[in-house]
Amino acid sequence: MNARIFMLCCLLPLTAQAQGFAGLGSNAEGFAVPSPEPTFDFPRDHGAHPDYRIEWWYLTANMTGPDGTDYGLQWTLFRSALTPADGDNWQSPQLWMGHAAVTTPDDHFVTERLARGGIGQAGVTADPFAAWIDDWALIGSDFDTLNMRATGPVFAYDVDLTAQGPLVFHGADGYSVKSAAGQASYYYSQPDYTLSGVITLAGTEIAVTGTAWLDREWSSQPLSDNQTGWDWFSLSFDSGDKLMGFLLRQSDGSSYSSATWIGADGTATPYADGAFRAHPTKQSRVANREIPTTWQVTLPDRGVDVTVAAINTDAWMDVSVPYWEGPVRITGSHQGRGYLEMTGYE
Repeated sequence: MNARIFMLCCLLPLTAQAQGFAGLGSNAEGFAVPSPEPTFDFPRDHGAHPDYRIEWWYLTANMTGPDGTDYGLQWTLFRSALTPADGDNWQSPQLWMGHAAVTTPDDHFVTERLARGGIGQAGVTADPFAAWIDDWALIGSDFDTLNMRATGPVFAYDVDLTAQGPLVFHGADGYSVKSAAGQASYYYSQPDYTLSGVITLAGTEIAVTGTAWLDREWSSQPLSDNQTGWDWFSLSFDSGDKLMGFLLRQSDGSSYSSATWIGADGTATPYADGAFRAHPTKQSRVANREIPTTWQVTLPDRGVDVTVAAINTDAWMDVSVPYWEGPVRITGSHQGRGYLEMTGYE
């Protein structure tokens, strides 16, 4: 949603902010809306869909340095349309936001970029693929082989990505339902990149290798107006299997869930509301909030009963609409590494 995030909402009008998490439950009149039984067209659909209100290209990675130290990396580009009408240059209704972060066991570095569409400062093209905001870029001759780079005040990274499996479509062939009321998005992932490159922390270059997961999602009203935030998990097991699951928290204390089991061969099996379960078992004080940083996650149909724990509980994204995002370790019935994103915690 990579859950992902719906962070574009910080660029939506303030009158929408009270509806759902940061306005994602607000009315989408005039914008295109997802419909069941989608037909995807690649490489075109790797690019932007300006007739929809919100969209993102969202990559997280688990990496290891030469001395065995674990690192996490995030690169995200969000697009948000102020109105359904199109326009050129400064009349473009498209707004762009970028988030970049590096997480270590002891530190979390984050920075943000904002841009206006129509003037070349940010954008996405499909063939060849290129997503950029200022000097940050995710580019490649195609979606399977990419270079990713970003800079912040005290960090930078430049890494190469190579896909090892097929694209994965969540929900019903990419139509991902987000509430009992029927809100939905188009949602697919490339969950199986290998990664190599360099991160720079306080002027020191560190060679890293690892794996990465990229989410693509777009919609116009992905939440209902009683949904307040979400907890999103991308879990990569040592067996080669993977699990994406999320909870969308609702104002009455209940939640709506969805999940995708991804076999080692890339075969995807969707799970409807209630099959995937996640319960916090440890809270941490982060940015003057109580944040759940250890979870018990189960998917009984696949024998999954695991503990998911943050490698750094202070992975707080102090950006326009703040949230928690960081790498996790998995123990229990399955072992592995992954990423956790949590939004809407006040």
